[in-house]
This record gives sequence, structure tokens and C-alpha cells, in this order.
Amino acid sequence: MLNANLDLENEELYEHYRFTASDGQVPLRVDKFLMNFIENATRNKIQQAAKAGNILVNDKPVKSNHKVKPKDVVRVVLAHPPHENLLVAEDIPLDIVYEDDEVIVVNKPAGLVVHPGHGNYSGTLVNGLIHHIENLPKNSNERPGLVHRIDKDTSGLLVVAKTEFSMAHLSKQFFDRTTERLYYALVWGNIEDDSGTIEGHIGRSFKNRLQMDVFPDGEYGKHAVTHFKVIERLTYVTLVQCKLETGRTHQIRAHFKHIGHTLFNDERYGGDQILKGTTFTKYKQFVENCFKVLPRQALHAKTLGFTHPTTGEFMQFDSPIPEDMNTCLEKWRTYTEHSIS
Repeated sequence: MLNANLDLENEELYEHYRFTASDGQVPLRVDKFLMNFIENATRNKIQQAAKAGNILVNDKPVKSNHKVKPKDVVRVVLAHPPHENLLVAEDIPLDIVYEDDEVIVVNKPAGLVVHPGHGNYSGTLVNGLIHHIENLPKNSNERPGLVHRIDKDTSGLLVVAKTEFSMAHLSKQFFDRTTERLYYALVWGNIEDDSGTIEGHIGRSFKNRLQMDVFPDGEYGKHAVTHFKVIERLTYVTLVQCKLETGRTHQIRAHFKHIGHTLFNDERYGGDQILKGTTFTKYKQFVENCFKVLPRQALHAKTLGFTHPTTGEFMQFDSPIPEDMNTCLEKWRTYTEHSIS
């Protein structure tokens, strides 16, 4: 939450958020603008922060009704450092698949946030990592050990760097796209092709700033490529393997929504609604039961491959599909068998 207790003259200020309005930004009140960007913040808290002088547009304090225009730089400054810079080691159980002097490979469970951020200042994977290992190197965002990340409710494999050399080496591999990343996703609908490639720039949605959107013409966002292969067709849903060529935020989630196959039970992208199937009450009850056993988006980072920073050996790791996703798949398999017979 935003904290409005600030004396501009006597306190050192710390930047907590910085957003640059896009070229296409329509004039919008700064409190509404920030509501689109900052997860878990209330409009009242934002208005209180503006009243105290915490919100700056182009380095000048503004009131909450100030209109944000294209290219404006909006900052939230507070009297205390960002919580994510005040990392505390916590004894959090880690599922370590592999570890040596240079790297750790972790199998992250669904529900575990990777790094501290707004609303999640403790209990994250990073808090557990710094308890497990002292003096992890920091990336450009001051996050210890991280060279890539996966979403809170996505399960699966992550590689963590233990030394500065490994941090640089692994970061370059991700930048050069020489790593291997395979995900399994359960998506709504019967995908027509057995395999294919989804291309389209990915950037923050203009309508909902908590979502990413696909911009096929490339006028906005960053280049993104996802290759997919159908693993199993289950009546109204399809299990697919996704191979990432790029690694954009919410890439698989945004790309599959773009082609009309939103991830199953992906609340943020509308996959927690019944998007395909019948209107029968019995079917609705069946899907709701599936949502209960898999209370998150059906996405798992199954395979991870990279070149070891010091040995030069290409290492590949595989993680089994977790129990919640397996249980959901079994339900769909049973449903499919009965609907065919």
C-alpha cells in the first residue's frame, strides 16, 4: 500500500514506481492512471499519496486530478526504501533439482512468488534463496541470483546464478536465446493445427495494465515468438507443449489468448470462465470442479536447458507435471472417454 506520511523538505525520498505514458495515452487522471499500473493499490491510498506530495509528474508534485498525457513520466516517491531492497532471509523449503558452485536449478511450486514486489515483501523464492546461500550476485534490477522468472501461479523450473560470472554467462544465454524452455499448457478449445508458431509483439495492454496484449503489426511492445505442439486433445480443451523462442512477460498466456485459446483457469486473462463446451448444468459443474482441483492457470515450466557457465556442458532438466494439473487432466480424460463412447 502507498504510504502518505512524507515531509518533502526533511526526508530523503526513494522512488518506488516509475511509469512513462505511451505515445497513445489519452488524457487521464493520475490516480486512475496509477490504478491501472499498481497491483493491490486502492484509489483512496493513491489520492492520499498525491495529497502528501508523493506523486510526481515530470518531477513536479501533482494533485490526484492531474491529467497524464503522452510521454509524461509518473513517479511515486516515498520516505522509505522499496521493500524489495530490504531483503530478509527466510527458511523457505526449496525443491532443489541440481546445485553446484555456480548454479542452482529449482522446481518452483505454483503459488510461490519469485521475487519481492508490491504486496509480496516476504515469503518469496528469493527470500528462501538468500537463506540457503549467502552473497548471491544481483542482476540489473537488484534481484539476487535471478536470470529469468516465471509467474507466481506457474509451476516449474528456474535456474539461479550463484556467482557474478554465472550471472553474466546465463543472462547472455537468455538474451541470445540459446537456452531451451519447454512449457506444458492446458488451453481452452480444440486447436486446429497439430503444431504451429505464434508471433506478435507483446506489450502492456492499453485497456487493462495488469494484462499483456499482442500487437501483430509490431507498432508497440517487444518481438515475441512461441512455438507449440499439440500433445493431447481433450474435447473442449487441448494440452500443448510450448517452446519459447523469446521470454516476454506473460508470453504464453497472451499469445494463446490472442489466437482464441486462453489458458484454462487463467483468471487474469479470462480463462476462469467457461469458454468452450455445452450449456448443460452438469458440464458447468464438471468445469467448476476442474477449477477447484487446479485453482490457477494451467501452465508448467517442464523442461529447462542451458550451457553450464564453467564446464561448457549443455545441461537439461525435466520436471514432472504437478499433482494439481495432473488431476485436472485426468478429469478431462475421463470426460472425453465418456463423451466419445
